[in-house]
Amino acid sequence: MNMRNLVSIFFMLIFFNAAFAQDKVDADLKDKIYKENRAKVLNFSMKDFDRLFFEFSDKKAMTNLILTKEEFYKYTIQIAAFSDRLGVLYPDQKEMAEASKKKWFAESYEDYLFSKQSQR
Repeated sequence: MNMRNLVSIFFMLIFFNAAFAQDKVDADLKDKIYKENRAKVLNFSMKDFDRLFFEFSDKKAMTNLILTKEEFYKYTIQIAAFSDRLGVLYPDQKEMAEASKKKWFAESYEDYLFSKQSQR
């Protein structure tokens, strides 16, 4: 193995390590937001949920506004937490509610930033 290959491998390891560390930070932030907001969101009416959902959609669509990481995750995780309520209210829809929760938990701030760049 030549020096060039070793350097390439070294930089790839650093990149993957940094990406893994960022995923851990995001997961911790999501978990914190979920724990802080779950009880409140479980008491949301559909009107409260609609307000939250459309407020988030409107803010995402604004080309001159970029949400902070915490703001972005506060919206997505509250939307995910509302799936818990739907799963309890509609037991026959529990699998769909769980899939929705996973989808919203999987939302990525980096993907959001990338989509904002492509809006311009």
